[in-house]
Amino acid sequence: MANIAEHRRFDWRKPLVAAAIALVVSLMMTIYGTDVDWLLYTAVAGVLGGVGLLGSIALRAVFRKGQHLLMALAIFGAYVAVTAVFFVGYGQLRPILRWTLWSHRYKSEFLAQPAPANGQLKHVEWERSGWGPVGPTIVYLVFDPADSLSAAAKSNSPGRFSGIPCEVPRVQRLESHWYAVTFYTEESWGERNRLNCSGSGA
Repeated sequence: MANIAEHRRFDWRKPLVAAAIALVVSLMMTIYGTDVDWLLYTAVAGVLGGVGLLGSIALRAVFRKGQHLLMALAIFGAYVAVTAVFFVGYGQLRPILRWTLWSHRYKSEFLAQPAPANGQLKHVEWERSGWGPVGPTIVYLVFDPADSLSAAAKSNSPGRFSGIPCEVPRVQRLESHWYAVTFYTEESWGERNRLNCSGSGA
């Protein structure tokens, strides 16, 4: 009977609050943070969560109250579950969220630019990541009026595509005519680097 009464008194609002906090933090990290920020955040959250769980286990051992441990597990589980969804889906979610927020600004800037004379697609550096000895990985926002990149986005495989000067590992469709194109690390559009992304063909 005591266990039944204890279960009925369980307050599910606390895990829901933890999930809501995780949702807000994860959204902000996904939109404004970087991959390095995510690694630091998950490390700190993991340490704090571990300390909280150990404290709850200690309370359980001292006071013999399973409610504290159950509540800690529920709060920690809710926070981790929401964070894990954003962490795993970071690469897919980040471009979509950023595009949803700022697409109007990019569209007006792009449409004001003349078409490149070399037959390449209109593009602008959209995101740059990487740190330490590893060179940057650059994502370009690309405007494709013919939607020729739609097949590349559906295939989700690397290749060399019309209007892009060198092979790229990933093309993601944001909406009709608009794509996020990820270049290989240390490669950049217009540069004569290992893959010769200058488009000169030499």
